[in-house]
Amino acid sequence: MKTKTLTAILHKEEDMYVAECPEVGTVDQGETIEEALANLKEATRLYLEECPLLDTDTSPRFVTSIEVSYA
Repeated sequence: MKTKTLTAILHKEEDMYVAECPEVGTVDQGETIEEALANLKEATRLYLEECPLLDTDTSPRFVTSIEVSYA
């Protein structure tokens, strides 16, 4: 069994949290952040069982925020 560290990006849409793994392209949702992450983890695990990543397919990504001023 392989273990990879992947990125999870979360945002809220109305009353649900949406979680996305950009390295793989999986997306899932939940009523809480914890539920969204658990669902994303399961969706990503199932995806990788069918479509394994090559060792060169992923590199760590860092997510941060930026502040932009505009007119």
